[in-house]
Amino acid sequence: MNFVTTKEALLKPLQQVAGVIERRQTLPVLANVLVVANDQGVQLTGTDLEVEMTASLSMDVHAPGSVTVPARKLLEIWRQLPDSGQVSVAVEGDQVVVRAGRFRSALSTLPVTDYPKPELTVPEISVEVGPKALRKLLDQTAFAMAQQDVRFFLNGMLLEFGSGYLRSVATDGHRLALANVSASVTVGTLKQIIVPRKGVSELIRLLGEVEQEFVRVEVGSSHLRLELAELSFSTKLIDGRFPDYDRVIPRGGDHVALGERIEFAQVLGRISIFSNEKYRAARLRFSPGVVMLSANNAEHESAEESCDVEFDGESTEAGFNSGYLQDVMGALSGRRVRFTLHLNGSAVIEDPDVEDALYVIMPMKL
Repeated sequence: MNFVTTKEALLKPLQQVAGVIERRQTLPVLANVLVVANDQGVQLTGTDLEVEMTASLSMDVHAPGSVTVPARKLLEIWRQLPDSGQVSVAVEGDQVVVRAGRFRSALSTLPVTDYPKPELTVPEISVEVGPKALRKLLDQTAFAMAQQDVRFFLNGMLLEFGSGYLRSVATDGHRLALANVSASVTVGTLKQIIVPRKGVSELIRLLGEVEQEFVRVEVGSSHLRLELAELSFSTKLIDGRFPDYDRVIPRGGDHVALGERIEFAQVLGRISIFSNEKYRAARLRFSPGVVMLSANNAEHESAEESCDVEFDGESTEAGFNSGYLQDVMGALSGRRVRFTLHLNGSAVIEDPDVEDALYVIMPMKL
């Protein structure tokens, strides 16, 4: 294998591919990037067996071939190369040799036959959606995913496909986040999938760099795949049954308050400094025209501050995890925020002007 390129041409694709590779691996070959050179150009592939990313690049290939080479080390070398001039990459014996000007390095390799083959599944769902809209959909709910929960199906995000829409739902049992986006959806028998936490994180990272107007997402029984101009990304799906989220969302509501989102978030940020480090409880006391936020901790420190709100009901109060409230304020982007308090103490939080997402937070005992 032998090809010639430049630092600029390969640096970003190499960063993207190396980004999916974990630093600690169960198999040595998974720390490597697979490099394939042929008459169509060069492909770089990285995987951790859960997610996989491939970059396809057009460049001068002098001799076809394939090899696996340590991803982190190759990336560090590439970052330090001179910005100008050509770079040659060639297999010499059992090493990959990188040359740029007076620089020469030889990297160890592992057999290509040891590298895992991609698992192909027949797509049952096809979605066409704007990359910014898809990234926003994931961002609006990703923070509510569980982490290392024994209920493995909560360690990911539910994606639900319907006629003309795509929905994301995440919950860790204490809070729930739901968001919708309009999309062109071709649906088969499969209507819901669960994308693992890392797959969601990589999708968010990747979509933030996409400039094309629309992206296509294809979903099979065990994989989700995103195809871009020079990149393809796939993630395995969690084989499990997500909870019936619709039953968790309270209906109606006994108390409704409207306020300024940014003001509430700023007050909450100051108050939360004084909450218990473990439980992070904050008290919200709603009265006509105002909500009083307060917190205290085991050191007998405390703080309170009020916000103006539109609230005409009887005075009521509830306790919530201040971190959960801050996450919701960060996920919303509108000027105003609506709180709906229910008899069980839970709160439904929404943007009253753009009802494309809602958040449910369970109460805390104070």
